[in-house]
Amino acid sequence: MARVRIYQIARELGLSSQDVIRQAKEIGLVVRAASSTISTEEAELVRFALVGEPETAPEPAPAPEPEPVVEAPAPPAAVEDPPVPEEAPLPPVEELSVVEVQDTASVAEYAEALDVPVGDVVARMIGMGRVVGAGQIMPKDLMAEVGESFGALVELIESAPERVPVVRLRDVPDDDPKDLVERPPIVTVMGHVDHGKTTLLDAFRRTDVVSGEAGGITQHIGAYQATVEGNPITFIDTPGHEAFTTLRARGAELTDIVVLVIAADDGVMPQTVEAVSHARAAGVDMLVAINKIDRPGADPMSVRTKLTEHNVIVEELGGDVPSVEISATEGDGLEELLETIDLMAQIQELKASPKPLASGVVVDSRLDRGMGPVATVIVQRGTLKRGDSLVAGGVSGRVRAMFNHAGHRVSSATPSVPVLVMGWNEVPGAGDGFEVVKNERLARQLAAAQADRDRERKIRTEMPTARDRFVSHLEQLQSTQGELRLVVKADAHGSVETLREAIGKIKRDEGRIEIVHAAVGGINLNDVNLSDVTGAVIVGFNVRAESKAAREAQQRGIEVRSYSVIYELLDDVEQLLVGRLAPERHEDILGVAEVRALFRVPRAMAAGCLVTEGRMALGADVRLYRDDVVIYTGSIGSLRRFKQDVDEVVFGLECGIVLERYNDVKEGDLIEAFTVREVART
Repeated sequence: MARVRIYQIARELGLSSQDVIRQAKEIGLVVRAASSTISTEEAELVRFALVGEPETAPEPAPAPEPEPVVEAPAPPAAVEDPPVPEEAPLPPVEELSVVEVQDTASVAEYAEALDVPVGDVVARMIGMGRVVGAGQIMPKDLMAEVGESFGALVELIESAPERVPVVRLRDVPDDDPKDLVERPPIVTVMGHVDHGKTTLLDAFRRTDVVSGEAGGITQHIGAYQATVEGNPITFIDTPGHEAFTTLRARGAELTDIVVLVIAADDGVMPQTVEAVSHARAAGVDMLVAINKIDRPGADPMSVRTKLTEHNVIVEELGGDVPSVEISATEGDGLEELLETIDLMAQIQELKASPKPLASGVVVDSRLDRGMGPVATVIVQRGTLKRGDSLVAGGVSGRVRAMFNHAGHRVSSATPSVPVLVMGWNEVPGAGDGFEVVKNERLARQLAAAQADRDRERKIRTEMPTARDRFVSHLEQLQSTQGELRLVVKADAHGSVETLREAIGKIKRDEGRIEIVHAAVGGINLNDVNLSDVTGAVIVGFNVRAESKAAREAQQRGIEVRSYSVIYELLDDVEQLLVGRLAPERHEDILGVAEVRALFRVPRAMAAGCLVTEGRMALGADVRLYRDDVVIYTGSIGSLRRFKQDVDEVVFGLECGIVLERYNDVKEGDLIEAFTVREVART
């Protein structure tokens, strides 16, 4: 059976190959490129779908022409035209060269594949209305058409689906279970300032980094490993919940265990409570390290008791949260703490596969004067090797060198191992996921695509107002079964407890309220970060937002609400729970008037009407019905009775009505007047 190529049909009909391919697919044919072939019967179907009946359509046109004798030469011309399409498939296929081009090729690479000057390709696209530079990606929709104009059939080589760097979380279900091996736990140390977080980390590292830090600036790689009974434990050396939340805000839920450090002589402080809220919001296992037990006035049991007020019940009090008493400076209890972390990790059965291409998270990054852009990364899946091409967000690179936490050069890194990576084109962002790809070219393309998406996302997120964010948040609540999350700050502990109790009493069948964090003090940057991560609404009672927190909240579109009257706060919370942003609109029908006659007045058409129901009022909203169909909605611009302007005409009386900016009124039309009142939702 004879077959026809797509590009031949396109040339025959004077269309582009893409138009023919699109039409062929619409009628169910399987075609992929201009060089694809279809049967002659299928070709006829495509022609008919594009231009109509091929044979009968041209004949009616010359039919009236033969009548005049002078027009005798016309029929031969009409007869000669049809054979041309029939002969079009005859030229050999070899007259157009077939060129294979990657669908992600740049304009320069595309021109090289076609063996034509890149300037000619750019000029040809400008002629088509598209301005694309030589270094940019060649538009996929123009590849076939531009290729045909240069005498080439372009066959697109489909790339693998674009892989956006994804942060892998703990065990990865799509790996073969046989490939999974145990991996070290990843631990973050959190707690109140001056309670000994950095001292504890330094004690684990067995080096006094604190005393050697210039101006308190951390000089190490930002993560390291300690060992207990041969089992390594990875610590993220960025102490504090602010860094922890920054990572989470960017999708990098990297931590397996949170160590909550509390000074035995100071007790539970505001930042301690914030750390608890952040750990709980992340769903991460928690371990309480009661530090400074060697200090006078240390009261570990008081710390444990105080934690119960924040729903943290340690094992000694019948709960499930382990607690260990330590002295970071003296080294007391550190072995027990490490053993407890190791035990918690064994219970979690943390596993990952070292076989696939590596992926993980950028924990820290900087521009080093000697090494250039460097980043500390933690591998979550696969094995990172020297020479790998990788991409993190909008930044690409190649692993030129790797260093472990001890500063030794290494050639590979397995899951949960932190390494400092050299070879980035730019400094990647902390919290970005990284992923190894097959070559540097693909890494650059993925990074460029992600950078474009980031720019678009930034524009979109900066445009909405705070009100838009609340609307979006409430829509999200409806899709998550009406859950409203709150961050509550107040001026005193008693106020916090009162608000907790009062908000807890607000209940609806279709929704619930969760207080993500409640504490004493002003609204700070940590509250804004927590709100951004959890989608919580920030409410303050007799407190204000710090200037930095207020600016950050405004930039992120997070609305911060402050109250001085408690029942106003509770009312707004209740309204948020039931989804109230604007009152419901209710219509009240005022009356109906029937158009009996029409009168021309200056610049308008007046309708002589009889009020058949209710009343007509000047300025009222109206709908004009014709045959029970609404043809106009607006308002009454003028209302008269006996040539006198009036404000109202009641049932049974005649009047003259001029509709606002509408003159197409006819006898028999009905004018319905109504008002809209707003009713608070309940």
